[in-house]
Parts: sequence; structure tokens; C-alpha cells
Amino acid sequence: MYTLPFLAANPFFEAYIQSDFMGKLIFLGLLALSIASWTVLFQKMIYTRKARLQSQRFQEAFQMQKLNPLSLEITPQTKTATNPFLNIYQVMRKHTLDILNKNHRFSPSDKENQPSYLSPTDIDFVESHLATTIASQTKQLEKNLYVLSTIVTLAPFLGLLGTVWGILTTFSELQTHVSGSAHQMVLGGLSLALATTVLGLIDAIPALIGYNYLKNKIKDFQTDMEGFANEMLSSVELQYRQVDVKNH
Repeated sequence: MYTLPFLAANPFFEAYIQSDFMGKLIFLGLLALSIASWTVLFQKMIYTRKARLQSQRFQEAFQMQKLNPLSLEITPQTKTATNPFLNIYQVMRKHTLDILNKNHRFSPSDKENQPSYLSPTDIDFVESHLATTIASQTKQLEKNLYVLSTIVTLAPFLGLLGTVWGILTTFSELQTHVSGSAHQMVLGGLSLALATTVLGLIDAIPALIGYNYLKNKIKDFQTDMEGFANEMLSSVELQYRQVDVKNH
């Protein structure tokens, strides 16, 4: 069978060709884990980076309307699926306007023409919804990260399975073949054992690095979301909370 020169010189390809059916399954399993690992890793990196950039732009827009926090216009360009800050702002704006309208509707008749205000309880109510939204956005950022943590654990074990299977087949072939053909069988079994061990580590190491990197980035981003939520609440409270004035 003709093979390309660069494949013929590849020890992993040689080990795959010389392995039995079980050995080939282990190789294909390790290949599938590698593809899944790099796919999730690149997708999450792109998604996280895009979310950060979109959120940073929205925060800059909010800073320009900080004195009137509920009047920020949402354009089609800013309304994207990867903008956690926008989602947090929309939740804050919706619940704040609902409470302001409700407070105005139930205000005494002699104060109907006066602006509506937020009580400390209203602020706490909005804050609780923001905390829920932040948790939901963090969950979305961490979606599919379990794939990387699973590969970190599974890949070395699958490589170890290949190692044990290669050694097992080596001893089995030594017992059933004469010494003239045993040399090739020993090399094939040992090649399978070593190649699967290396592939298991090659799969696990990038997955471990990527998982820790993304977890740290998402944790930092969660802190940023909490800071942005507090900033919005402060602006809303400054604008709409009624000041208690005592008569002396």
C-alpha cells in the first residue's frame, strides 16, 4: 500500500497502521478528543473576547449617559447576543421603569404630578435581579467548558489504556508466534503503547491550560459585570432615590 512520505516517517501513523482493531479504536478516540478540545477552546476564546469588546463599548456609551441612566438608546449595532453588559443594563432598565411606573400609579392624589422615586427596598429588588442576570451571563460564558475538564481527565486514561493494551498484545503475540516473527510483533505492540501515551498527554495538556485560562478570564469578567451593575445601581439611586429632608 502506497503512503505519503511524510506519513510514512510519522511514528504515530506507523503505530496506527501496525495496531490491531482495538488499538485503532483507541487512536481514533484520542483523535476525537483532540478535535473536540481544540474546537471548544477556540470557540470559547473567540466568544469571550467578543463579549469583552462588546461590553467595553457599551460601558463607554453608558458613561456618556451616566447622569440619565435610563435614557440610553439601544441601537441594532449594540444589541448583540455577545454583550453581557447590555443584557444587564436591559434588566436594570426594565425593572427600574416598572417600579417607577408602579410607584407613580399608587402615589397619593396630591402628588400625581410629582416625579416618582425609588425606595431602598426597590433598589434591593433591582439589585437581586441584576445578581441573577450576572449568574446567567456567567453560566453562558462557561457553557461547554466541561468538555475541556473532561478531556483533561479522560485523555491520559485513554492513553494509559492504549499502553496497557499494547503491552498485553505484545506478550500475547510472543506466546503464539515463533521467534523469527516475534521481533516485529514486539515493535508493533511497544509502538502502540508509547504512541497512545504521548497522544493522551498531547490532548490533556492544552485542554488543561485552556481550561484554566478561560476559567480565570471568565472569573475576571464576572467581577467586571458586578462592578458595572454596581455602577448602574449607583447612578439610578442617585437619580431616582428620594432624599429625606427633616424639618427643624
